[in-house]
Amino acid sequence: MAADDRVTIYEVADRAQVSISTVSNVLNKPDRVSPATRARVLAAADELGFVPKAQAVSLARRAAGRIGVMAPFTSYGSYLRRLSGVLTAASELEIDVVVFDHESAALASSPVLASMPLHGRLDGLIVMGLRIEDAIADRLRERSLPTVAVDADSSLFSRVVIDDNDGGGLAAAHLRDRGHRRVGYLLERQVSDYESQAIRRLSGFRRVIEEAGGEVIVATSDNSVDAARRAAAELLDVTDRPTAVMAHHDTLAVGVLLAARDRGLRVPADVAVMGFDDGETATAADLTTVRQPFEESGSIALSVLLGHVDGPRPRSTTVLDVRLVQRSTT
Repeated sequence: MAADDRVTIYEVADRAQVSISTVSNVLNKPDRVSPATRARVLAAADELGFVPKAQAVSLARRAAGRIGVMAPFTSYGSYLRRLSGVLTAASELEIDVVVFDHESAALASSPVLASMPLHGRLDGLIVMGLRIEDAIADRLRERSLPTVAVDADSSLFSRVVIDDNDGGGLAAAHLRDRGHRRVGYLLERQVSDYESQAIRRLSGFRRVIEEAGGEVIVATSDNSVDAARRAAAELLDVTDRPTAVMAHHDTLAVGVLLAARDRGLRVPADVAVMGFDDGETATAADLTTVRQPFEESGSIALSVLLGHVDGPRPRSTTVLDVRLVQRSTT
C-alpha cells in the first residue's frame, strides 16, 4: 500500500463512530475503553485494513528486535519462572522483552491482547497460561503477528506444553502404589467453561485411581493458601476421610498441609499430601510433587517464536516431560 493510500486513524474513528482519542486509547490503553466500544473500533480497523505507521516499518524490516510475553504473573509464581527462561535466552540474543500481566481467572479476555496486533510494537508474542479466544486468535493471525502459546491450547498457533493428563496420572500412580484408594483432590476453582489444564490433570488422576478400584473426592478452592486451608475442610472433616489429598498445584497443597495440622492430623501417617509444579514452595514445605520444566518451557517458546518470525512455518506442538519428586509428605 502506498503511503498516501494508507488507512488513517481518522477513517477508523469515522467508521466506528467514535472520537480519535477513543481509537488511540483502543490501540494504546485498551483497558480504558468499554468492551463494546473496543470491539466496534477493532472491527472497523479490521474492515478497513488499518496498519499504523509504526507497524508498517516493523513489517518492512521483518526483524525480531522486540517480543511480548503475556501471562498471569501476579497470580502464579510459576509463570515468573517461565518468564525467566524467556529472559535468559532473549538476553543472549539481544532481544528486548515487553511483559504484560493478565489475571487468568477473569472471564473477559485481555483488552491488551485484543488490540496488540494493531499497534505494531512487537515482532512476536508468547502467551502463557491464557486461553486465546477465537476472535483474538484470528486477528493475531490476520495481522501477521507470530504467536506461540505456552501451557495453553491453540488451534492456530504453535504450542509448548506438558501432558497434564499424564501428569495427573503420574501423581495418582504414586499414591496408588502406596495403597491409597480413597483419595481427595483439591481443584482450583474453574471460571472458564473450556477444558483447562486443571480439568485434564484431574481426569488423568481420576482414571488411575478408579482403575485401581479407588474413589476420588473433589473439592474446589480459590488460588491462595488461605482459601485452600478453608476448602480442605470438605475433605478432612468427614468420618470417612481420604487417606491422601492431591492438590492441583503446590500453593493449594500447602493449604492442605496447614488444614491437616489444624486438625492434629499427622502427615503422611494420617493423610498424605501431594502438589504439582515443584517450585520454592514445595521445597520449603518438603512436599511431594510433580516437577514441571518451567525455565525450559520459556526458552523453548522463544526459540519456536523466532522460527515463526523468520518466516512461515507449520504449526507445532512441543510436549515437555514432567517427573515425580518424592519428599516427606507421602
